[in-house]
Amino acid sequence: MNPNDHLLTAREGAALLHISVPTFWRRVADGTVPKPIKIGALSRWSQAELEAVIERAKSRRVPVATEAACQA
Repeated sequence: MNPNDHLLTAREGAALLHISVPTFWRRVADGTVPKPIKIGALSRWSQAELEAVIERAKSRRVPVATEAACQA
């Protein structure tokens, strides 16, 4: 982890991913989101790791055919 990497709460992580907190926890349970870093009783997530989740999702996206391509 980069020393400049911010640690986020579940609420902040959910906001970063634009999902609800319960959905965030479901994504942790199913492995889509990494398990938290435990600091005592606190659970925190690396902002860089959550941003990597977004980048992985973007890389798996299938481009939508444009209207021009469909007419060709």
